[in-house]
Amino acid sequence: MTTVFLALASAIGFGVSDFVGGVASRRVTALRVVIVSYPLSVLLVLAFAPFVGGEISGESLLWGAASGVGAGLAVWWFYLALASGPMAVISPLTAVLVAGLPVTVGIMLGERPGAVAYFGIVAALAAVVLVSRESTDGGAGPVIGGRQMRFSRTVAWLTFGSGVTFAFSFIALGQIPAGTGLWPLAAARGAATAVVWLVALCTWQFRPPRGEILRLSVFVAVLDVTANAAFMFALQGGLLSLVSVIGSLYPAATVLLAMVMLGERVSRIQVTGMLLALASVAMIAVAATFVG
Repeated sequence: MTTVFLALASAIGFGVSDFVGGVASRRVTALRVVIVSYPLSVLLVLAFAPFVGGEISGESLLWGAASGVGAGLAVWWFYLALASGPMAVISPLTAVLVAGLPVTVGIMLGERPGAVAYFGIVAALAAVVLVSRESTDGGAGPVIGGRQMRFSRTVAWLTFGSGVTFAFSFIALGQIPAGTGLWPLAAARGAATAVVWLVALCTWQFRPPRGEILRLSVFVAVLDVTANAAFMFALQGGLLSLVSVIGSLYPAATVLLAMVMLGERVSRIQVTGMLLALASVAMIAVAATFVG
């Protein structure tokens, strides 16, 4: 049951982080937010790692670094896709890859979570897609800045790439052995920082934000560390197929905050998705109790 709570905490942390980062990204590009939040997350992890303890091993650091590279590439490709394509298509497709691929890998590795868990996994996958849908969904995409947002072949590849690399980041975290503390997470955030800094420098966007956006970036860093630490420890105590699917429910938290804090309208489809998400967590929690 502790594993389920940690996975749920990570989903909430990821969702709140996405909400705060999204608010900041309405005023500056998302890349300018993460070039600050990622290195700050490294410092935060390094500050707490000695108190948590754990053995430093080459294997755990390599898996952590691999996870960070995946996360850095995923963020870059995801926002490139959003810059040219319709979010109503990109977001759910990315979400189902992030949720579905780790589940598939876990089952291929021999995990057998049980019948109730399988129902929960299917419900969670459906919930992620429904919650990620925009309330307005035009066929060719909305028009932004006088330009129609089309789901072109390039956008499709960027969406696929971001979903796969996000999923790989989850899977790599799942390979980190227990007893290594927060040190692998430091490697992960360090590698992610290197990726986004390189991208920012190559695209001439290496300009740290100031004022309120800088404060939001600091908040994003705190949430990022909390969510990733909870997710990593959940994976060390539970099945990849169960933990990853709960962690991928983060869009529900983002949508709920947007509704409460920003007064954004939520469609019936999204409400259905959030209710389905709650049901899926309950089913997976029951299954995890028997598995554990």
